[in-house]
Amino acid sequence: MMASSQTAFTVVQAGFLTTVQDVGRPGLQRFGVSAGGALDGHALRVANLLLANEETAAGLEITLGGLRVSFAEPRLVSWCGGDFDVTVGGAPLAPGRVGLVQAGQDVFFNRATVGCRAWLALAGGIDAALVLKSRSTDLRAAFGGFYGRALRSGDIVPLLSGPPSFDRKQQQGLFSRSAPPEWARPAKASPVLRFIRGTDWHRFTPAAQQALVGAEFTVSPDSNRMGARLEGPPLARADRGDLISEAVAPGTIQVPPSGQPILLLGDCQTIGGYPKIGNVITVDLPLAAQLSPGQRLRFREVSMGEAHHLLLVREHQLSRFSVGISLQH
Repeated sequence: MMASSQTAFTVVQAGFLTTVQDVGRPGLQRFGVSAGGALDGHALRVANLLLANEETAAGLEITLGGLRVSFAEPRLVSWCGGDFDVTVGGAPLAPGRVGLVQAGQDVFFNRATVGCRAWLALAGGIDAALVLKSRSTDLRAAFGGFYGRALRSGDIVPLLSGPPSFDRKQQQGLFSRSAPPEWARPAKASPVLRFIRGTDWHRFTPAAQQALVGAEFTVSPDSNRMGARLEGPPLARADRGDLISEAVAPGTIQVPPSGQPILLLGDCQTIGGYPKIGNVITVDLPLAAQLSPGQRLRFREVSMGEAHHLLLVREHQLSRFSVGISLQH
C-alpha cells in the first residue's frame, strides 16, 4: 500500500446527519461549553485504535445512515456503532474491523436496523481546526468540526497524513484485527440502562421512583444530540418547591413539569433547573447513544460503587486492547 500524504475525501451523499467529532471538550462546562464530542466516545476510541490512530483523532458520527464518501487516494478505515450495513468499494465491512478504501472507491452506510448512530475512523484522522482543544462540531454554537455544521453533499473534507507503507505481512495483521463484539456493535433492540440515583431522587413520589425502575419508556421523535425525550408513566414530584439550577452532564435524567423524563446526551446544556431523578452510568452511554424514535427501553438501578467498578474494568480492558494493537505494528 502506498503511503498516504495529506489528502481529502468527498461527501457524495451526506445522509440524515453527519458531523465531524472527536472525544469532545471535557472540563469546560464551568465556562458554559458543552462536553460534546462523539455521543459514544468509546466506540470512536476503539475504531481509532484499530487504525493505530491517537484515541482522540477526529472521525465522523453518522446518524440514521445514508452517508456515502469517496476517496481519491487509498485510506484505511474502521467503524463501530449500530447495526448498519457498511460497504467499502462495494464489499461489506463489519464493525470493529479494518478495511482499505482504494483510490476511486467509496464507503457507504445504509440505514441501521438496530440503533441509529455509527462512528467512522480514518487513518490519520480528519484535519479540522482545533477549537478549545477539540475538533468536534458543536451544532448549537456553530463552531468546530467542518465550519461548525453538519456535512453536506459535495463537501471536500481534509484528512491528516495516514500511516506509512505496510508490507504484505503487516497488512495481513491490520486486516485481522477485530474489536470485541460488545464494543464494535453495542446497539440493542430493547436496552436496559443502568443508573444511579440523582440528587433529587427524594423529591419524587414512591410511585414515580418505582415507575422509573419498573416501567417501559419509549423514545420520542423530539430527540437529538442534546437529549432523548422519553414517553411513559409520568414521574410525579412529592414536593413543588423551587429548585436551584445545578450542573448536569451526559447521562443525567431530568424530569420537567410534564413528568416525562429527558435523558441528556453529549450536547446537553451545562446547567439545568429540572429535578434530576437519576444518572445513567458512563459505561451505558453507548446504549443511550443508539436510542432512536419509537424504541423502547427500561432502567435498572445500580450503586455508585458498581458504576465505578464497571468503568474501571472497561478502561482497563481498553488499555490492554490498545497495548495489544501496538504490539502488532
